[in-house]
Amino acid sequence: MNLGLEGRVAAVTGGSHGLGYAIAESLLAEGCRVAICARDGKRLNEAAAQLGAAVYAQTADVAKLGQVEAFIEAAANHFGGLDVLVHNAGGGGGAGLEAPDAEFTQSFEVNVLGGLRAARAAVPLMRRGRHGRIVFISSVYGRESGGRAGYNAAKAAEISLAKALSRELAADRILVNSVAPGSLLFPGSSWERRQQADPEGIAAFVKSDLPLGRFGTPEEVAAVVVFLASDRASLVTGACWAVDGGQSRSNI
Repeated sequence: MNLGLEGRVAAVTGGSHGLGYAIAESLLAEGCRVAICARDGKRLNEAAAQLGAAVYAQTADVAKLGQVEAFIEAAANHFGGLDVLVHNAGGGGGAGLEAPDAEFTQSFEVNVLGGLRAARAAVPLMRRGRHGRIVFISSVYGRESGGRAGYNAAKAAEISLAKALSRELAADRILVNSVAPGSLLFPGSSWERRQQADPEGIAAFVKSDLPLGRFGTPEEVAAVVVFLASDRASLVTGACWAVDGGQSRSNI
């Protein structure tokens, strides 16, 4: 299937490893020109070298005002425009009632405000060409309860933000969606660390919570993100796509 992405310019936040790296790699495979950012400059440069010379990389902390905006501007200047934004950078704390305010604030800064700032910078560039795709990477724990409270709340807000922007930007032919991955296993992931620390406990979790009997991979989620970034998803906006192997229990 021709996805119509040849020559398009895509920017991916948090693109140095894991899901972000897989998204960048999948976009490149479809013919996109890709820019990636991340906080860790060393790991970012290593990722860019692995992805190839055509990739543009710039260090940026999306939680800090001005940095993701500078990345979007630099990527557009480097490639001559911008067609696709994938806000993948995420994470955060806020474990519960007694967690410090700063942990909740950090979760919202990275997931929600980081995505909003990236979109603000990207939309004027997309409006010029009357075409654009924005994809927010949320979580199964944005669609329903689970995980740390601050993370859960921020990921739910990210889905809500994507929905609101999809209505606002529809007239500009900019489509906005979110993706809610389930539990992913890859080298260096939190699930790999938990599996190594407690193999029996994680095996029990897989049996009880993952209907397919296995974790997902970044590449499986990236394939859906690339579809949503493509011309083939021309009637899809304001949706949250669960890519979780049946892990979520929500009816919607």
